[in-house]
Amino acid sequence: MKIVILSRNKKLYSTRRLIEACEQRGHEPMVLDVLHSYMEVVSSKPEVHFKGKALGAFDAVIPRIGASVTFYGTAVLRQFEMMGAFPLNESVAISRSRDKLRSLQLLSRKGLGLPSTGFAHDPDDIQDLIKMVGGAPLVIKLLEGTQGIGVVLAETKKAAESVIEAFMGLKANIMVQQYIKEAGGADIRCLVIGGKVVAAMKRQALPGEFRSNLHRGGSASLVKITPTERATAVKAAKVMGLNVAGVDILRSEKGPLIMEVNSSPGLEGIENATGKDVAGMIIDFIEKTARPHKTKTKGKG
Repeated sequence: MKIVILSRNKKLYSTRRLIEACEQRGHEPMVLDVLHSYMEVVSSKPEVHFKGKALGAFDAVIPRIGASVTFYGTAVLRQFEMMGAFPLNESVAISRSRDKLRSLQLLSRKGLGLPSTGFAHDPDDIQDLIKMVGGAPLVIKLLEGTQGIGVVLAETKKAAESVIEAFMGLKANIMVQQYIKEAGGADIRCLVIGGKVVAAMKRQALPGEFRSNLHRGGSASLVKITPTERATAVKAAKVMGLNVAGVDILRSEKGPLIMEVNSSPGLEGIENATGKDVAGMIIDFIEKTARPHKTKTKGKG
């Protein structure tokens, strides 16, 4: 199969592992920087061009689109979908998962556990916003933040008011969220492929830090998840419409609570923590599933 990997850097661990997994199975991988590709949008024959040439047809496309290039990256992915390539994750599903407000609303509608969450741009009553999520301590997040950037733990009501006012001064969209103290600065990353949890790891924050992101210095270890946690992760990926997803779960007194559903989960931490060939599993899924023009959404939002 001819498989295009949409990635800005072929030296990244996840991209290198996907290339290796493709080559080990006799496929032809090509890494394409989405920002350096461009499109011809015509009704008869849509094309993607790179360095002055049309790329032609591919059997499948693996999107590794960073959050900062979601708009253009999903446009390129959509073009490949129009050309008949099978998308590992569809453009509509990626856009849905990257919209923090929309994704949590969809998960909430399907009855999945979430921390109490408030969204605001310019609230008239900050006191009510804080009260909405159970008061301090609470977590304040920028909607556009990734990898723990733009996430603040406000331990007192006064600190919460100050941070919210600061973000308001920047005209930023924010999310105010209940702080799950019993999680102890840890979360569970469940890697879902094709409706199954194939690997899971526990991410633990550094002492004095509440963000467990590996990019923030957190550590990863193998973890045994419960049937409820497994079912939660699978359902969350399904609600988002993602074939491959990293579902981040907090262990709370009320059961598993979903923090985020990631459409381009990193492979390094989970492969090292579990010893599993996750990249190989992704390519195996493509081999079993890929068909020309096979998409679920058919362009629907």
